[in-house]
Amino acid sequence: MKLFGYWRSSATYRVRIALALKGLDYDYEPVNLLKGEQKGSAYLTRNPTGLVPTLETDDGDFITQSLAIIGYLEDSHPAPTILPDEPVARAHALSIAMSIACEAQPFMNLRMQKYLKTERNFNDIAMTDWLNRWSGGAMAAVEKIVTQTGGDYCIGDTPSLADCCLVPQMFGALRFGIDVSAMLRLNAIYERCQKHPAFEKAHPDHQPDAVQQ
Repeated sequence: MKLFGYWRSSATYRVRIALALKGLDYDYEPVNLLKGEQKGSAYLTRNPTGLVPTLETDDGDFITQSLAIIGYLEDSHPAPTILPDEPVARAHALSIAMSIACEAQPFMNLRMQKYLKTERNFNDIAMTDWLNRWSGGAMAAVEKIVTQTGGDYCIGDTPSLADCCLVPQMFGALRFGIDVSAMLRLNAIYERCQKHPAFEKAHPDHQPDAVQQ
């Protein structure tokens, strides 16, 4: 398998965590978003959306969208699983993952922020307000869900798809100044994950294309 991604991309980060939790080896090809490589013709033949990540399977198929990629990994390499067996717990894991991937992260991605700054003249104050209102608001909702479903991790005491999504979101929130200080459960889970070998391996700073800034 080959993963095409960017070191600080939240969506790529999710997939790296899933690969690490499953103990899967893969090749990695960086796609530099700041240089616009995701819009180049070579990359667009693999992923017409011009987004990262993309997974190339061993059979040469290209899979896009992080949750679809993780779903493929779960189906093709079911052990160890990253989805609970019990139906309600499984649904909660999916709910948390989708709340983050669909309701929190998109409001803080690179192309969204670039548009707001360059075409809508958002200054730093306006951008911080935007991020806290939309991304922060979705995360606050996840905090309430996790108070009911969580243990050591988002769903009980075993890392799951929900944690694959939570950790990159927390990383991005802290990077962009979203106020997560009141999200006590999310912070506790995030700190615990930092000590887990799979999450440590997947951390942006440990990727070959990481840039120290």
